[in-house]
Amino acid sequence: MNSQQGLALEIAGLVFAWPGEAACLDIAAFSMSAGEKLFLHGPSGSGKTTLLSIIGGVLHASAGRVKVSGVELAALGAHARDRFRADEIGFVFQLFNLIPYLSARDNILLPCRFSAARRRRIADAGTTPADEAQRLAARLDLPPELLDRPAMALSVGQQQRVAAARALIGRPALVIADEPTSALDADRQVRFLDLLMGECAAVGAALLFVSHDRRLTGHFDRVVNLAEMNRAIAEIAA
Repeated sequence: MNSQQGLALEIAGLVFAWPGEAACLDIAAFSMSAGEKLFLHGPSGSGKTTLLSIIGGVLHASAGRVKVSGVELAALGAHARDRFRADEIGFVFQLFNLIPYLSARDNILLPCRFSAARRRRIADAGTTPADEAQRLAARLDLPPELLDRPAMALSVGQQQRVAAARALIGRPALVIADEPTSALDADRQVRFLDLLMGECAAVGAALLFVSHDRRLTGHFDRVVNLAEMNRAIAEIAA
């Protein structure tokens, strides 16, 4: 499913409206190539969080087509969609969403507990989930002695890198990072971004990076302003 060629994400004719409200998303077309690094920005209210929820299969589009790694999400039932999300999409959340009482190692390994596809891809690479967690931690500058500490005992920067390793383990097709650097100073932002991009490239994952910080755009293959792409916002502004 995870391919080095083709599209990691394809959206066509996407419309989304909350019940009883006008459409808040109306996107004619949007796509990402496999392995592409894309910076998505837009003001509050432009639909970023809603769009990410649709791409992740958490929300259903009112109309249109959303494909991730060639699979149309609307064609999947609820259980199959959850399974597909676990297999093919890695998330790095703004607040990291780590399980505080689990160790850093167990947080990183968590996706492998729910995804046979991730475990299979790790096995196909000739390694084990435990060894892959160790490798990712080292790549993301997490010392081995930190891996057995509970997540709540880690610094913000360490938690952030644990969250990135958790998203990347098992080679998902698409990594979605939602404001993951907002709590860091400029130097640490750039350092983390370099680490995240390097590991996405190593595993062949496309990176959809959402942020308000336009200073980071030079690191990306492409920059997209959602407010310009979202026709629902344009109609309101008109």
